[in-house]
Amino acid sequence: MSARDEKGAVVSSEDESGPVSAQDETSSRRDDVSSIKDRQRAAARARLEKEMSERATAARKRRRNQAVLGSALAVVVIAGVAFFVVNSLKKDDDSGSTSAAPAAGTVACSWTPADEATGGKVKDVGLPPATVPNVGTSTLTFDTNLGKISASIDLTKAPCTGASYKHLAEKKFLDNTKCHRLVNQDTFKVLQCGDPFASGKGYRETDGTGGPSYTMAEENLPTDTAKPYPAGSIAMANTGQPGSTGSQFFICSEDTQLPPNYTLLGSITEGLDIVKDVVKAGDDGAFASSAGGGHPKKELTIKTMTVV
Repeated sequence: MSARDEKGAVVSSEDESGPVSAQDETSSRRDDVSSIKDRQRAAARARLEKEMSERATAARKRRRNQAVLGSALAVVVIAGVAFFVVNSLKKDDDSGSTSAAPAAGTVACSWTPADEATGGKVKDVGLPPATVPNVGTSTLTFDTNLGKISASIDLTKAPCTGASYKHLAEKKFLDNTKCHRLVNQDTFKVLQCGDPFASGKGYRETDGTGGPSYTMAEENLPTDTAKPYPAGSIAMANTGQPGSTGSQFFICSEDTQLPPNYTLLGSITEGLDIVKDVVKAGDDGAFASSAGGGHPKKELTIKTMTVV
């Protein structure tokens, strides 16, 4: 049976209120649990979203920092490369300046060191300058026991040989030495001097084997004439090998026919008559079986040599 409450609601006459209230309570608890779980899930999602947002922000900062560092590194690398290039160019410029061409009016000379291992005797007086004048003339003068002999050196044609003789003169290289060889043939009349060890009384077998501690290349070779070594020529002796010019020289008393392989140093301007007299006096034939000629019978000693 049922009855209505005073408000007109239908109410069971049996005690049905207990089971109905329990179900409602259970349902309410379920709703509360679901609500809590929903809130927990929402909070978890919020935390996750926040964490992801923070991670994204951090990642962006890292990328931005890396980009900045990368740019800075690039600037450093570029600056380093620029520094290297600039300094390399500067070094090139510096090295270029040290190896620049000689100044106007000068020329570079090459001096090849020589020692007694190459044969012959060596008097070490150092090397001439590496750069020497190649304009004008020099005057070479021998003050001898028979009088003064002078020659003019054309520095435009034989600058290195001229500089070598100036160097040797300053070192008194040939002071108190004698001319050690003479040739008196029909087309070959020369007086040879320039050995720093050919000194004292008489002659020795070693006379003609001495020279300075360097040799040089031949220059001013008279290859364009039928008379390469006319009377009055002063030319440089050598071993017959290129680049073997040292200190020994010969003076032609008459036109002389030789291969144009000997540096033409200059021309006698004073004292050629002295040379002619020595050649005319003849030789002892000491070199007749080899180079030709011999020791001069009339000795000529160079007391001093100057180059101005």
